[in-house]
Amino acid sequence: MVSALVRPGRQLAKRLLLLQSGVVLATAIMAAFAVNVDWGISALIGGGIFVIANAAFATCAFLFSGARKARLIMASFFGGEVLKILITVILFAVVYLYVEVELVPLKLTYLLALGINIFGPVLFINNNK
Repeated sequence: MVSALVRPGRQLAKRLLLLQSGVVLATAIMAAFAVNVDWGISALIGGGIFVIANAAFATCAFLFSGARKARLIMASFFGGEVLKILITVILFAVVYLYVEVELVPLKLTYLLALGINIFGPVLFINNNK
């Protein structure tokens, strides 16, 4: 029964991650065809950083469920947010230091994925009354 309460949130997170992944992949393909392959790779890396960090957060956010585990839920949620920020910082640092990328598509695709994360749930709201 407890997992039945969490199931809609997990499904929403899964759908949101799939939407983000699809948009990032489509943006990378369009950038590769419109400009060049380096822009496509940079766009894929930038969006991938956000999707990976967001997937880690979603995993932590839905790790526990139930009223008796309220403290664990909150600790897992905040820990997931800290992990998301750390993963984002570490991946950007690794990319800046070790990978030669174009900065414009890298940052634009990251911001596009961030915008989907902010406005995406509106697409999934079901107002059947």
